Amino acid sequence: MLVLLDRDGVINEDRPDFVKSPDELIFIPGALEAITRLKGNGHIVAIVTNQSCIGRGIITPETLFNIHEKLLGNIRKMGSDIDHIFIAPDAPWEATENRKPGCGMMKAAMTMFSEKPKNTVLIGDSQTDLQAATKAGCHRILVRSGKGAKTQANGIPSDLLPVSVARDLTEATDYILNGRFS
Repeated sequence: MLVLLDRDGVINEDRPDFVKSPDELIFIPGALEAITRLKGNGHIVAIVTNQSCIGRGIITPETLFNIHEKLLGNIRKMGSDIDHIFIAPDAPWEATENRKPGCGMMKAAMTMFSEKPKNTVLIGDSQTDLQAATKAGCHRILVRSGKGAKTQANGIPSDLLPVSVARDLTEATDYILNGRFS
């Protein structure tokens, strides 16, 4: 199965002012271990992340590369890896289909890994994550970490259902490994 992960709020703490340096990338407890479990069970794991901080001129692509090197370095220390990181650097006012709620990154991932939507799940914490996955035809898991609790409290529109809801990436991983998700 292809497992697509939003980054901020799923793997690392979400910041209202963006992750602007490797030092500001703070991992959610258990997230790296969950990724390691997914990979250890034969799943393809890719990140699909909006990073408008580039399009807004807040950080450079090189800074984002360094932030992701910290993420990858920590995963590799655990004997695991991420198969690919898809980035939508678009500012909201210059959004392309890659920027969620567009589904460009999801479609690119399914093409890269020759996977069908029915064998793909997106784990995210926002309505835009769910919208992108719905447009791509993927399964959806909302985590309550990051913005997820607020997203759930605001109500999930019926056109985005079914959506499984998990406490965090650890519980979402349990759902995938046990085949218990929508």
